[in-house]
Order: sequence, then C-alpha cells, then structure tokens
Amino acid sequence: MNTIISFIIPCYNSETYLRRAVESVLGFDSIEIILVDDGSDKDNTPLLCDEYARKYSYIRVVHQENGGHGSAVQAGIALATGVYCKIIDSDDWLDREALNKILCLLTSLDTPVDACIANYVYEHANYRQKVMKYTNVLPQNTVFSWKDIGRFRVSQYVLMHSVIYRRELLVTCGLSLPRHTFYVDNLFVYQPLPFVKKMYYIDVDLYRYYIGRDDQSVNQEVMKSRVDQQVLVTKAMITAHDVGGIKTYNPRLARYMVNKVSMMMAISTIFLLMHKNKRSLKVIDDLWIFLKCENSWLYRKIRWQSIAFFTHLPGSLGRKITLGLYKIVRRVFKFN
Repeated sequence: MNTIISFIIPCYNSETYLRRAVESVLGFDSIEIILVDDGSDKDNTPLLCDEYARKYSYIRVVHQENGGHGSAVQAGIALATGVYCKIIDSDDWLDREALNKILCLLTSLDTPVDACIANYVYEHANYRQKVMKYTNVLPQNTVFSWKDIGRFRVSQYVLMHSVIYRRELLVTCGLSLPRHTFYVDNLFVYQPLPFVKKMYYIDVDLYRYYIGRDDQSVNQEVMKSRVDQQVLVTKAMITAHDVGGIKTYNPRLARYMVNKVSMMMAISTIFLLMHKNKRSLKVIDDLWIFLKCENSWLYRKIRWQSIAFFTHLPGSLGRKITLGLYKIVRRVFKFN
C-alpha cells in the first residue's frame, strides 16, 4: 500500500515528551514517521529515536548537527515518501480518532489535494482547551479553491498545526527555511500558499498544541528574547511573494496573505516595544521601512488598513496604547 502521510517530528532534547507525539500516530496503515534528531545533546532523545526505528519498520531516523527547527523540517521533507507531509512538534500530539477520519478521507480522494486543513486545539497547561475551527470560512465535505473561501477572522489563520501539505508541492514550490531560527513555522505555511490550487477542510480536532511551558518558543518572555528571529521570519515572508500581483488573479488569497503578513508585523512590533529601548525602536522603524521599500502596495495595505495599524501608533502614548491592547488580547485568547 502506498504511503499516504509522512509524519515529520523534529526533536531536540525532547525525551520527556517525545513518546506522546510518536505514539499518537503509531499503528495506522499507509503512514511513515520520520524522527529528525536535531543534534540533541542533553538527554536520551537520540537513543529513544533509534529505539523506535528498531521496533517499527515504518519509522526512520535522521541524526543531524543542530540546525534549528527549519533545518529539521526540511531534512524530513527530503526523506519523506508519502503523498502528504504533516509536521508534528515533539511536544504536541494528534487525536487518533480525528487522524483516522483524515486518513480515510485522503485515501478516498480520486486525486490528491494540495492542502488538507483540520482544526487544532490549544492544550494549555493552565487553562481549559480552546478549539480553533474554520467552519465559518472554509467549505466542508468538498474539494475547493481560494475563490470559494470566506473571510477569516482577525485571530484565525491556517497554521502549521492545521495544515497537511502535499509533499510534491513542498518540494517544488521553492520552500527554504532559515537555519537556527525559531518561528519558521509561519514561513512554512505561508510560502507555498500561491501554489495551492485544491484544498479540503475536514471539521475534526486533529492537532493538539501544547502550550504553557516556560521554555517554549511561544512563551512571552522567550518571544521577547528572540524577537530578532521573529523579525527575520517576517522579512522573509515580505519578500517571498508579490502579493499585489497575486491580487490581480487571486484576490481572496491575496487578502489572506496581507492579513498574515500584517499579523507578523504586529507581533514583531509589539515584542520590540516590550524592550523599551532606543535600539528596539530603531529596529521597528527599520522593519517598516523595509516593508515600504520591498513592496509599497503591501506597506499601504498593512500600515493603514490592517490590525498592524494599532501596533505602530506614534509617540510614547501610542506605544503605551499598543502594549495595553496586546495585554487585553492576550488575556482573551491565551495564545502564549
């Protein structure tokens, strides 16, 4: 039987929680699991990966020098043989019942879709679950294209957690993720978007996104300390595509891409503001100048017609308003 999905699990010193991720996808037909040990050096992650590979014929292991999340993802894609690729962070897991439904669906399709989308669930250590759905914006029980989608809410995006890409599309679209950089999952989802023609949304809660550890990359203090990497990824997204050109033939996709880059600009700006020093204010100015120089059309859309407007208000009062709004939104959505 052909391999339907290649599950790629990048892992770095993940011994404590890797078993939960792997065992959430064990035992299904027509799958493979690729464990990418990204230079783990503080625990028994390499030994655990090899133990799984010895026990299960459909598990393969890559041991590589530390290159970061993006490097591990691309190493997994290069080795994958499935029709589709699904990335699972080593501290997250999949719901087995939902996965079974998705495998049945993908197996039944006459021709592969470019992207399969499902819901994801915030599994917060300190709060109750929060499910992120797309029932308001994506057609159900049918193959669809960008012209068929509705309008996403401000807080609603297709994330690495919710998307399963066709492997060949990832290989041919020119995906390139920077090494030793966090937050590349945003670029992983964004860069292939103009190459996606056919999609399918299934309303099941597949991905369990664990959040709340102090050392996680999305922890507020960690994001603050790594904001330069957030800026790097944001710049890569700005230069990835001519969104204004895409608007001429695919306006709904362009609208979504504008909103996604806008959110990245907002996040970068907010976490730079948290440093409250002259260097960070200069980085903010440089980032907005970069956007304007690289794509003046995209700059106008984001600067004056998007959520990012509220993160780049002038003066010290404007900065206080921005951080105050962020605190309110954070309490409501509990995203880090």
